[in-house]
Amino acid sequence: MHIHVLGVCGTFMGGLAALAREAGHKVTGCDAGVYPPMSDQLRALGIELIEGFGADQMALQPDVFVIGNVVSRVRLPDGSPKYPLADAILNAGARYMSGPQWLAENVLRDRHVLAVAGTHGKTTTTTMLAWILDRAGYQPGYLIGGVPLVFGEDEGKSARLGGTAPDGKRYFVIEADEYDTAFFDKRSKFVHYGPRTAVLNNLEFDHADIFDNLAAIERQFHHLMRIVPGVGRAVVNAQDESLARVLKMGCYSELKTFGSLGADFFADGPAHDFAVRSRTHPVLDARVSWGLTGSHNQMNALAAIAAAEHVGVSPDMAAAALSSFQNAKRRMELRGEVVLTSGATPVRVYDDFAHHPTAIRLTLDGLRDRLDADARRSERLIAVFEPRSATMKLGTMSQQLPWALERAAFSHCHAAGLTWNPAEALKPMGERAVTHHSVDATVQAVVAQAQPGDHIVCMSNGGFGGIHAKLLAALEVKR
Repeated sequence: MHIHVLGVCGTFMGGLAALAREAGHKVTGCDAGVYPPMSDQLRALGIELIEGFGADQMALQPDVFVIGNVVSRVRLPDGSPKYPLADAILNAGARYMSGPQWLAENVLRDRHVLAVAGTHGKTTTTTMLAWILDRAGYQPGYLIGGVPLVFGEDEGKSARLGGTAPDGKRYFVIEADEYDTAFFDKRSKFVHYGPRTAVLNNLEFDHADIFDNLAAIERQFHHLMRIVPGVGRAVVNAQDESLARVLKMGCYSELKTFGSLGADFFADGPAHDFAVRSRTHPVLDARVSWGLTGSHNQMNALAAIAAAEHVGVSPDMAAAALSSFQNAKRRMELRGEVVLTSGATPVRVYDDFAHHPTAIRLTLDGLRDRLDADARRSERLIAVFEPRSATMKLGTMSQQLPWALERAAFSHCHAAGLTWNPAEALKPMGERAVTHHSVDATVQAVVAQAQPGDHIVCMSNGGFGGIHAKLLAALEVKR
């Protein structure tokens, strides 16, 4: 089969393209901004890439066009389509489908799907769960919305088909997004996946560009619960009020909870070194000791352990696997450090995907708590962030930013391109928060402020203009 992927450089669609190529299909694709590293990864797989969405791509005559949700029927001011190829496909009556539909029909069918949903922690928890199954010898397939760093010869690959487990079954772990599927299918992506094991990590309002309110997202999560079979398992955060409302709408499978004391799985100890306890396993002897920080990662671990147990991996085996876990790229990834002449303790620069206020708060809380536990209270956190997601660009959650940034000694906001005033939102923080209208100005201000021992945490769901490399280069000059 020849498939042509529209929006191929997105993390999900790029992973889908890689899976299709691994399965032996001919794959081509197009996108706006075909550039490294995704372009290099896809071309290395033998996938031909085309810049833009021109109607001339109809000449490829694929068996099916697989259309990502970046594509729409938007018209430009002159009345012409922003995505001419989409119009040409419809006009020609050519065969097309969404990425989730193609995945469901061609990869997920006849596999035990373990789907990880939630506002926060999907990538990390999906990677954890895939890692646990991998260490247990299950040879899982996976599609992760990030770049995993733990899978040996598959390190850096966001997707693989996997093999057959010792029990003769095939398992597939997938990051299950509630965002809409395509311009012609406004259901959440995850309803296509047909999971037998569904993780509901947490639920907050997000994606303000497609959901009117939190209740609308809760309804989509209920739709996910509806398709988990009776022999399946729902793994649900016991601390989350929104998920409690989802459960009240109906739960049709086995339910396992995690997080709260007395839940089916809960933690005893600090986030970087804790025992796993279980209401249903009173003599459980499982411990996770790792380099990750934050209560959110502790919760992610509990969710992954509970999901893995559903397919036969014991909690103690899962905990042992997590003790050798390395997080995906852009999840508190240390990008470099520079020792300034004014002190021996280096300035460290991190990259993190946090963009929702809660994710920003959890990221900073995790690092701050770890430093305090190690008696490094004098080392400062400097938060550098850009409100880049669709929700944050709308300013929907701007008033939560002072709370999100509370644990940082100083915060720098890259404010270019916003239609709302971040300086006004950050006013409660006084001199601890400043805004800048270019990446270069942000770098200049952060480096001028930096002192030995600082931890500079850069947070964005985009490339942030290469700010990490620019900060490290400027710090080298300062030293």
